[in-house]
Formats: sequence, structure tokens, C-alpha cells
Amino acid sequence: MSRIETLNNVLDGLMTRYKQRVPDVGAIIQAMLQDGIIQHPDEIENDHIAFRTMGVSQLGIKSFEKIFLHYGYEKRDYYNFPGKKLDAYWYAPPADRYPRIFVSELRVSDLSQKAQDIIKSYTDEVTSDPVDKLDLDNAMEVDRFLHSPLWRIPSLEDYNILAEESEYASWVIYNRYYLNHFTISIHNLKEGFNDIALFNNFLEKHGFKLNTSGGKIKVSPDGGLLQSATVAEMIEATFADGEKQHISGSYVEFAERKVLPAYVHLAKEQIKRLHRRDGFEANNADKIFESTYSSQTKGD
Repeated sequence: MSRIETLNNVLDGLMTRYKQRVPDVGAIIQAMLQDGIIQHPDEIENDHIAFRTMGVSQLGIKSFEKIFLHYGYEKRDYYNFPGKKLDAYWYAPPADRYPRIFVSELRVSDLSQKAQDIIKSYTDEVTSDPVDKLDLDNAMEVDRFLHSPLWRIPSLEDYNILAEESEYASWVIYNRYYLNHFTISIHNLKEGFNDIALFNNFLEKHGFKLNTSGGKIKVSPDGGLLQSATVAEMIEATFADGEKQHISGSYVEFAERKVLPAYVHLAKEQIKRLHRRDGFEANNADKIFESTYSSQTKGD
């Protein structure tokens, strides 16, 4: 099996489980079909997928990225999120039909000693980089890794202590490395829905709740990247001690990438991915992270 075929299977596995875990995915696709925006789910272009990781010695970005670098992804820009204590990079795909990848990592050493101790009591169960043990050419093995817990289920007490200091930390300690979200490319949809404001109207008409942090539409300073996201649905989670509590799951993101100034003269049918604004924007992403935060999920 070629690396591209392996990548196809790994991405299929990620999306299959993500759709199972995030009911909004299927509901949004169904609404798009119902309103005639698309005729088939395969018409949706996946702008990017994102993962959250823990910045400890044997895990984090430097471990996780090995998977996708192996399949031909290229590491691009670094992003810093000082308030949330995160580092992140994005990765360009081996071909335009594949999504970009965005991986963030919690700077665990920037947290309080108590939070660090809690996190490491779980992550220390992983004694070496688990990706080094994988056969990256075996899609089933990689798929199993991406959907298997790396440490024990946390206690509710530990989860809540972490959430007080870093909701990102508590999300990762419970959810581990699961795909955090995928992103629908808005600019390639049919007229009337290919603009983020119009698409947001469609979403709200169908009852989907949007993240309002920084406004419903997050706009990069150059005006070239516009993003919005649903608010993560609250799911009932079972913790190690058998206690249950509703916590945030995942969400769906939407991105509109404007044509770069040098290519605005091109006819619509000539415009490819390379003609549009690429990369990411730290301030946009900073607000979208909050789709899983209580400030959004506990709104009216």
C-alpha cells in the first residue's frame, strides 16, 4: 500500500469516529443536503483538521507530527498563544485534496506545580514516544493508536482541578489525542452560501449555536481568512471513580479563504487552493479554541 493510500485510510478512520462523537457533523451535513447547498457529502472540502496534545517529554507535537510528516505533510508556521499557554504549528498537505493539519500543545511547564503534578501522574504512564513503536505504513495500526487512550481515565476531581486553571488541559486529559475538529471550506460552496456571514445565517436558521468569542466571525488582520465555529456539545463523561459529569465534546469549524490580491483577476473556475490565503491566524485560532470552553458551552 502506498503512503497516499495509507493516508487516505488514516483520514477516513479519523473522520468516521469524529462523526460518531460529534452529532453536529451529521446534522450540519444533513441540513446542507436539505437546503440544496450540496448534493453529496463528498462535495465538502475539508479545510483543516486539528489536534490537541500535551507538551511533555515523550508526547506532544514532536511525537504526534511524525505521523503526518511520514505521509508527506510539510511543517509550516509556528504560533504562540500566551494566554492559553499553547504552542502550535500547521502542516501543509501532500496534495490539495487533503486537509491542512493544525496541532497545538499545552506548555505544561507553564502551569502551576499542582496542575503539572496531576498531568504528569497520567502522562508518565507513557514511558517513551509511542509513535516510535508504530508501523506508519500500517493504516490499521495508526488508526488504532489515534483512537486509543494513552493513559488511564482521569478522576473527576483531577479533571475539575485542571479545568479551573486550563480548560485545554482538562479537555486533553479526558479526550487524549482524538481529533478535535474538522473545518468546512465555505468559499467553495455554491453562490449564496460561499461567504461566512451567509453560511452562519444558514447554520443559525437550523438551530446551530455559534462561538461568539471575538465575534461570530473571526477575521485575520489582512482580511484574507474568516472563520467561525459551532459551540461544542456537552456530553456525559464517566470518570475513573464512576462519577459522571457533562463536559464539552468537539465542534465544527468553518473557514472562508479570500483570493490573494495578485489573483483577483482570475475567473472563478480558474481559482485553485494556491490562489487563496493560506496558513492560519493566531488571534482567530485563539478564539476558536474557546468552542470547548465553559464561557461558550454554558451560554444561553
